[in-house]
Amino acid sequence: MAERVNNFPPLPKFIPLKPCFYQNFADEIPVDHQTLVKRIYYLWIFYSITLAVNLLGCVAWWIGGGSGTNFGFAILWVILFSPCSYVCWFRPVYKAFRSDSSFNFMTFFFIFGMQFILAVIQAIGFSGWGVCGWLAAVTFFSTNVGAAVIMVFSAIMFTMSAAVMFLFLIQVHRFYRSGGGSFRKAQDEWQSGSWKDPPSREAQFNNFSGNSLPAYPTVPNYPAGSRWP
Repeated sequence: MAERVNNFPPLPKFIPLKPCFYQNFADEIPVDHQTLVKRIYYLWIFYSITLAVNLLGCVAWWIGGGSGTNFGFAILWVILFSPCSYVCWFRPVYKAFRSDSSFNFMTFFFIFGMQFILAVIQAIGFSGWGVCGWLAAVTFFSTNVGAAVIMVFSAIMFTMSAAVMFLFLIQVHRFYRSGGGSFRKAQDEWQSGSWKDPPSREAQFNNFSGNSLPAYPTVPNYPAGSRWP
């Protein structure tokens, strides 16, 4: 089999850094679950764009008379949450569907649940948190209407992110429970160490099939003196 070369993130050739992950929905994710995993991937992209829009909203907030602290935190959220959300909750759900890993499912539920709570807080938009949520945008209309309108776009996108996160959390959990997943299986994977690099479903099937085939000698050995009828 050809060696799999990391292909994500797709960095330009002039950058001396190399991709850190291998991602291929068609080869690694079962056909029945490719749509769901791709949609979660698109959610990650949408959330990263939301953080960038929030940064622009905080710039308008600052120019319109708000605090520069929000702009500083907005930069931190873009730098921190864009890559961390990919590593901490998308990769676990990708590996979970790739290999039916209970440990990765549990990791996804815990971290993605925290991400959902954070997205709700960001949609609300408390002042001083570096997010242009509804509370911050609506109250700023009395100060600067133009900046508040830009901030509303960020509030809408945070709200959409939180709503879709909640739907995907329910959908993945429903699939996990219907498939017989349990916390006990996650513990077994942790103790055995298989959670670090779980094999794909295809590899598991090929390994099972290969070990289950009986080994026959190349040339049959018939008793002496036997004749064909």
